[in-house]
Amino acid sequence: MDADILESRQRLNRSAFIRVHPRSNFPPSNRRPLPLKTKLVLFDIDGTILSSGGAGEQALAQAIREQFGQEEKLGNVELAGKTDVWIAHRIFEVRGIEPKPESVDLFLDRYLHHLKVELARHNGRLLPGFPEILHALARLPNVAVGLLTGNLRRGAELKLGHYGVLEHFPFGAFADDSRDRNELGPFARKRAHDAHGTEFQSGDIYVIGDTPHDIACAKAIHARAVGVATDRYSRAALDAAGADFVFDDLSDTEGVIRTLGLNPA
Repeated sequence: MDADILESRQRLNRSAFIRVHPRSNFPPSNRRPLPLKTKLVLFDIDGTILSSGGAGEQALAQAIREQFGQEEKLGNVELAGKTDVWIAHRIFEVRGIEPKPESVDLFLDRYLHHLKVELARHNGRLLPGFPEILHALARLPNVAVGLLTGNLRRGAELKLGHYGVLEHFPFGAFADDSRDRNELGPFARKRAHDAHGTEFQSGDIYVIGDTPHDIACAKAIHARAVGVATDRYSRAALDAAGADFVFDDLSDTEGVIRTLGLNPA
């Protein structure tokens, strides 16, 4: 299986995360220029856009059994809001094993291999407000949408693709960029600039997530932190973490857009 996994990794590394239709980069000369994007909305995935129904945890458990020949012990490993690379390092550390880069890479390959299988086996779902809010944001000519997630790039692709919303996210920042979530914001900002030609100002960037780690990640780039109490953290906990806005969920699409001030002037 190791050979299959490594071969799969090589193929994945050669592929793009999301392939934009080639015509989007070369508009016909009779088209008007695309409207200037002035607002940037960056979404977390797990607990914000979707719940995998435990698929991610089960994929980690399978990888632990294969890598260490042990039953999973995730009780000492914080998962919510952490990056996949941070989680992998922590899994090694709680076993007293040095997280050498090649060993961590193999572990994450195993995790991704099992994630694809487990997503099909588990009864996950899109969370309230999705995909409606993505469709609404796509209709706003001034808003760009991307990801700011602790998932590996390939893990994000698998999860969003499984639940049918991958096409809404042409760029993002991922655990591949840094194991420290608070370092991901500049990667997302740079890719947004590359995609839209806009230097998004901090006050025009909105980071939406369900954990205090998402709030801290937003604050690290002086962006607006938007908490959604759709998973284990309450409104009070997200408020205490310093969120600028907190919603129970994103089901009131127009209310969310209006509260955040995303409508064009």
